[in-house]
Amino acid sequence: MVKNAARITGVCLLMMAPAAILAGCQSDPDIDITKLAAETDPPETLYNQGLANIKAGHMTEAARKFDAVDAEHPFSDWSRKSLVMSTFVKYRSGRNGDAVNTGMRYMKLYPRSEDSAYVQYLIGLAYWKQIVDVTQDQSYSQKTIDAMQNVVDNYPDSQYVDDAQAKIRFARDQLAGKEMQVGRYYLERKEYLAAISRFRKVVEDYSNTNQIEEALARLVEAYYAMGVVQEAQTAAAVLGHNYPDSKWYADSYKLLKSGGVEPRENAGSWISRAGKKLVLGSS
Repeated sequence: MVKNAARITGVCLLMMAPAAILAGCQSDPDIDITKLAAETDPPETLYNQGLANIKAGHMTEAARKFDAVDAEHPFSDWSRKSLVMSTFVKYRSGRNGDAVNTGMRYMKLYPRSEDSAYVQYLIGLAYWKQIVDVTQDQSYSQKTIDAMQNVVDNYPDSQYVDDAQAKIRFARDQLAGKEMQVGRYYLERKEYLAAISRFRKVVEDYSNTNQIEEALARLVEAYYAMGVVQEAQTAAAVLGHNYPDSKWYADSYKLLKSGGVEPRENAGSWISRAGKKLVLGSS
């Protein structure tokens, strides 16, 4: 078998030009330059090659070098550092799913290392980059919140906390926006109970987002259309108390006045209870 393989290889070399040799013989499983390089180069060399590739803007090649360190020298200090850099370059090159996977591997192995706050932050950024508009699925908004909350909770003194909190606020706005988008869909089709459930979720769970004013106004609209005037009045009263200059309050007030009533709070309503929390949350 060895002799046959040698004879076939010899025929390739004799009959083909150099360029053709590369095209015709590179599939030989015994010739894998990438693997040989990874096995023969020491981890420090591979790591420094990765840094050089970052400097040159070759992010894909940089990630390959750092991944080679982790693959060939796992659990070493060079592997730990390479996982950090691999997570970074994958995020920077838009390979967000790969960045999350590499970052999660790092966090599993080194949750309390000097770079763990940074890697957890990178995971959050990779999720954040995948958030889409509110007409689409918002699973990455929730993943962003979870990842960035880990930064806030587990690394409260890190330099990444402020931006992590900003990303959480953005993602919560997205989740609230999705609820509003679905709620408006039901409202337009006069499916009032389904619409109210969506607007209620915004009021109760996302009261500190930029969707709260419209959510209260839509509750006025939906309850009034159903003939549940007292709840409509309460929603308008809470809206006016917290956002008296809002255009949404002006619209709600006008709607109620068209029916001969005014905003008036019913203390026994769920909206009133939520409104009290809203006041506390905004103080």
